[in-house]
Amino acid sequence: MLDELKKIGLSDNEAKVYLALLELGNSTAQHIAQKARVNRATTYVQLESLMKLGLVTSFEKSPNRKNGATKTFFRGEDPEHLQKIITKDKSVLEEREQHLQKIIPLLANLFLEAGERPRVRFFEGIEGIKTMQDEFLKTKAKEVLSITSLDDILRILPRHPQEYTPRRVKMGVHSKLIYTSGKGASLRASDESMLRESRFVPREQFPLPAEISVYGDSIAIFVAKEKPFGIILESKEIAISMRTVFNLAWESAEKYN
Repeated sequence: MLDELKKIGLSDNEAKVYLALLELGNSTAQHIAQKARVNRATTYVQLESLMKLGLVTSFEKSPNRKNGATKTFFRGEDPEHLQKIITKDKSVLEEREQHLQKIIPLLANLFLEAGERPRVRFFEGIEGIKTMQDEFLKTKAKEVLSITSLDDILRILPRHPQEYTPRRVKMGVHSKLIYTSGKGASLRASDESMLRESRFVPREQFPLPAEISVYGDSIAIFVAKEKPFGIILESKEIAISMRTVFNLAWESAEKYN
């Protein structure tokens, strides 16, 4: 029962004190604290909170005391009053929603005034790398520029040529690829059918432990380690710069082909 009361909005101590009161009937704070197993000072705080919710009332009673002094007793009210908590929460949510709608345009202006922010996403493992490929195929980019180690790609994703490349070709996305490979310039014969231009560079001179791809306003970087990981960075300015760097590398790679 304690957990159910907490689920509808009472705190842990509020729920303990209210349950204790329902079992005790009219009682003093001292007895309530003992029954609820909550210290006396905290019990007073919870009683005051429950009174505001209409779940507890108090009254003065004169026990058989020699001095005739009165003592404060508390009573747990009908559990039907718990409905007030839900109603109160609804009112609070509606009020917050109204305030939110007022400030969203102001916050949006502040965000825009601060300028464009690069967006970075991280991916881990083989499935994470496959997700990166899926993210690329969801874009409207019609060209992808890549620098990669073909040996590393095929080691991590041995079915890459059968699972990814045909999907790219089907979407009509052209590829320009600079790559290293232990088999030399092995891709040239299939470039036309794979909607690709490729240029080989020797891996001894140009080690490529990470694949870098540029498409649209995004840069994807994939590290083919034992536990592969990658990032996708979205920034128009950085993509333009990386595309320029690729074009410089593309021209330099021509002499090896």
